[in-house]
Amino acid sequence: MSETTSNPTSAANNSNQTAMLDKYNVETAEILANEAQHLPISEAAPIYEQLLTVFPTAAKYWKQYLEAQMAVNNDEAAKQIFSRCLLNCFQIPLWRCYIRFIRKVNEKKGVEGQEETKKAFDFMLNFVGADIASGPAQTMQEESQRMTAVRKAYQKAIVTPTHHVEQLWKDYENFENSVSRALAKGLISEYQPKYNSAKAVYREQKKYVDEIDWNMLAVPPTGTYKRGNPQRIDGNSSNKRVLYTYEQCLMYLYHYPDIWYDYTMWHARNGSIDAAIKVFQRALKALPDSDMLRYAYAELEESRGAIQSAKKIYESLLGDGVNATPLVHIQFIRFLRRTEGVEAARKYFLDARKSPNCTYHVFVAFAMMAFCLDKDPKVAHNVFEAGLKRFMHDPGYILEYADFLSRLNDDRNIRALFERALSSLPPEESVEVWKRFAQFEQTYGDLSSMLKVEQRRKEALSRTGEDGTAALESSLQDVVSRYSFMDLWPCSSRDLDHLARQEWLAKNICKKVEKSLLLKGVGSTGAEKSALGLTANSGPATKVFCPDTSQMVVYDPRQKSGSGVLPSTTAPVVPSISGTLPNPSLAIAVSRPANALDEILKSTPPALVAFISSLPAVEGPSPDVDIVLSICLQSNIPTGQTGLSTQQLAAGPVPSTSDLSGSTKSHPILSGSSFKSTRDRQTGKRKDLDRQDDDETATAQSLPLPRDVFKIRQSRKARGATTSQTPSASFGSAFSGELSGSTG
Repeated sequence: MSETTSNPTSAANNSNQTAMLDKYNVETAEILANEAQHLPISEAAPIYEQLLTVFPTAAKYWKQYLEAQMAVNNDEAAKQIFSRCLLNCFQIPLWRCYIRFIRKVNEKKGVEGQEETKKAFDFMLNFVGADIASGPAQTMQEESQRMTAVRKAYQKAIVTPTHHVEQLWKDYENFENSVSRALAKGLISEYQPKYNSAKAVYREQKKYVDEIDWNMLAVPPTGTYKRGNPQRIDGNSSNKRVLYTYEQCLMYLYHYPDIWYDYTMWHARNGSIDAAIKVFQRALKALPDSDMLRYAYAELEESRGAIQSAKKIYESLLGDGVNATPLVHIQFIRFLRRTEGVEAARKYFLDARKSPNCTYHVFVAFAMMAFCLDKDPKVAHNVFEAGLKRFMHDPGYILEYADFLSRLNDDRNIRALFERALSSLPPEESVEVWKRFAQFEQTYGDLSSMLKVEQRRKEALSRTGEDGTAALESSLQDVVSRYSFMDLWPCSSRDLDHLARQEWLAKNICKKVEKSLLLKGVGSTGAEKSALGLTANSGPATKVFCPDTSQMVVYDPRQKSGSGVLPSTTAPVVPSISGTLPNPSLAIAVSRPANALDEILKSTPPALVAFISSLPAVEGPSPDVDIVLSICLQSNIPTGQTGLSTQQLAAGPVPSTSDLSGSTKSHPILSGSSFKSTRDRQTGKRKDLDRQDDDETATAQSLPLPRDVFKIRQSRKARGATTSQTPSASFGSAFSGELSGSTG
């Protein structure tokens, strides 16, 4: 075996491989950028190039790269980098770096260098002068220009909403007053409204700008901005600001196709079609796999009459034709039909249908184009028939062909189509076809044919589910289906909900019963087991480890009727837990200490106790979930009515409308005295609350509702303890689950 040794070079290679595996990993990019800052420029340059290939609008990486080149006086390389990044990254720190570079290069050139520096300033302000952070850049020209040039720079700066607009206004006032107070008065009064408007816009923009992470990298979308003219400036200045906003937005939303599209449409609406074309080209370079942008680009070229340019875009979507999607084939056929005529579209369709990726959608699209645009139903019919040989087993194609024949009012061929398709489709794939066939008979057939198709549909689909025999039975749902039309129904929405609920309950309960019979074999004869599939060959495996059933006790509430009586000092006759709460999990509480049982009862809402009491006795360790759901849907659960006396609660059980287990025994609810006995065991902390609330004479129902839910519960518990001597109790809120006393 060969040993592998690690060295810095291999570590760097591993780091680069990790970055390429997940090239948009921001954390990895930050690590590489930090490492590059501590490397010589010869080693750092490849890292920066790799980062900027993935993040071409990351201004901070461009700035680091440039500063590394400038630190070693590599001016030519810096110029090349500036030419690559400046017009794609409208960020003030990067442009300030550009000004520093220009000053450094021209500092020894005298007047000529000053002129070059001035041009650089003008160039910067032309592109990023509208930036909210461009305030200091607006007045940097003051060092080399005076009087008229300085006034012009100030007047341009004070009408631009930037971070320093207020300070710039003060500096401008001082400047004008230092030159001429008489002239200053008129100029200041002229620019005061413009400054006030810029300041108002700045304050509004600042709300959004403060939330922006200016160091965010441009990654693909994983999950607004406003365009307007609140300062009412001239159209040229407004367009410059909007353009700048789009460019700055694309630095961070570089992979968002909607931003690119909005940018191109803004150019197109303003009549700058050539600019829109350039933006589309940039967008496709940023998002080469975006078909949406290619379609939009082709649409723009076609709309201005550049048919050949649009055709090239479609051909780029098609590629070699082998891997082209069906949608590309369809859209290219439509394009050819619009621009070159019927024959060109038909010729391409004949080639496209041979493609391995050609689906039935291409046949449907061309057939409907021939039918709707060329007004030629014969060609459309021939195309559908040709596709039927290939897509007979595709339900979607059958339905589209049936729709076409319906437009022709050809009911004879529609019936023939359905019969041919249903004879070859497997039952599990024919659901929608049967549904459409039944709808067709409701429109074109008579009552006998309608009922016949409906029965055939049930027989065919009954073989696909577990409830085969139940599916064959007629139901009121079938009547509703036959006698509804569009959004008109022969019943109310409440009736529809009820029918759907009953159908679901019947279907699922039947499934559970059949499964239980299969698993237990309870009450099944040999013939029944054979019918259910339990033949002699379906016995258990030879090596099966079973639990010791001799140690198991079947849960039956009636077996321990006298155990687990709730502790009570005021009511000697109280139903047992096992007779009252058929839920096995609550019956376990019989063997627990009284304190633990009290805690359980205190935490159980009265509405839940009433619901549990309506459940049937269960012959087993746990109830069936579907049976419980059915009782939930059919039982009348108390909603926390107040003022119920002990006699009313103890009078009898809450009736159960569906006793699925067959038990006819009553299930009484816990009486009020049992709740009262639990209140007698309050802690010392609860008694302290009693003393604080002795002066309260109002009941819980008469007090105004506190704002704090926690205080509601505490006050109810405290008042329940103060009224524990009274012989009655009332339910509190069914939603909070607390008990409240009644002084009546």
